[in-house]
Amino acid sequence: MPGTAEVAAGTLRVVMVVPGFPKLSETFIVGKFLGLLDAGFDVRVVCARSDPAEWSRFPALDERPGVRERVLVGPPSRPRWRAGSHVPGAYARSVRDAPGATGRYLVRRGARGVRGLYLDAGIVRARPDLLHFEFGTLALGRTYLREALGCRLVVSFRGFDLNFAGLETPGYFNEVWAAVDGVHVLGEDLWARALRRGCPSDVPHALIPPAVDVSRFDPGPPRRAEVMGTPHRPLRLLSVGRLEWKKGYEFALQAVGLLRDRGLTVDYRIVGEGVHLEAVAFCRRQLELDDCVTLVGSLAPDDVGRELLWCDVFLHAAVSEGFCNAVMEAQAMKVPVVCSDADGLPENVDDGVTGSVVPRRDPVAMADAVARLAGDPGLRARMGAAGRQRVAQRFRPADAIAAFGRFYRQVMSHGN
Repeated sequence: MPGTAEVAAGTLRVVMVVPGFPKLSETFIVGKFLGLLDAGFDVRVVCARSDPAEWSRFPALDERPGVRERVLVGPPSRPRWRAGSHVPGAYARSVRDAPGATGRYLVRRGARGVRGLYLDAGIVRARPDLLHFEFGTLALGRTYLREALGCRLVVSFRGFDLNFAGLETPGYFNEVWAAVDGVHVLGEDLWARALRRGCPSDVPHALIPPAVDVSRFDPGPPRRAEVMGTPHRPLRLLSVGRLEWKKGYEFALQAVGLLRDRGLTVDYRIVGEGVHLEAVAFCRRQLELDDCVTLVGSLAPDDVGRELLWCDVFLHAAVSEGFCNAVMEAQAMKVPVVCSDADGLPENVDDGVTGSVVPRRDPVAMADAVARLAGDPGLRARMGAAGRQRVAQRFRPADAIAAFGRFYRQVMSHGN
């Protein structure tokens, strides 16, 4: 198996496995990919799908020569008739691009390898020294690749996988714990959850939170120091995130309803799309908030930045959250945050300093925190400034990439 204590970045091939690449909802994956390339790592991305429309939203990718060649898209698995027509080509490309790795895979996997090479061809062709499944559930059923390819195996847990995936199944991640060479989590809360779900305490692990480049976020001139929530100047609230049950939008909407009942004039925008759209729209209608709540849909990063310039308070009512990049970006824009205490959020927002952290599923507490900010311009300004300072000091991209580099070297040298 490859790996020495002195392995250099340029000699280490890291293969990142993700569902799709690039994705607007996973800009952190793009940032990590480019950051590792800049640090000298030989990086490949293997994904099941790659949408040309998504590529157009990341001009930084096409500014780098040869980046597209580093992204390997796996063959289709559905429908079966279409998958069958791709089998000969997938096998031929695997043998052409990685004859040694293909041979090892087939020998180690035997009859299962003959059947499985089709779905694993992208990873086999990438010839990893270190294979990194960027989400925990992606590693399930595929940890055999460690032995089949003679590589090290790292798995990231970013929130949903540990917080609620497989809770009804005892030992859901036992396969991963038995095979993994290293575990990456976003913070202390997720590491504690990994331990509770069976991760060995002595496995090499790294707590590396998401990163935000504050130079990309211009908060503009100081905001006017005025009381907000009046007909003359409505209080502008913003949420950004996928429309999913775990984001807790119904509790944010209930909080907005309570603010209205208290006589505050509110303008609330929700940026994002997802399977929970109908439920969010129904809740808005049921609470009679159609006139003050706008479902904006998905926006490009620059457009999200303009929404952050528009808003006064960032609202995040999640019931489950690994860390949340959107909350970090709000702080980078000097926007005070009111969020729930779901999972990793208290590690993201400094309660009472950069925002307010309230109990999850508690719209009354959320409304109280928002109302305080509406009536106190000085508090909004202090929290906004502290938020940008916190992000600039604690969540720098260069620090995150350096931490991944140290972690990868630790994994490669562990046990040698």
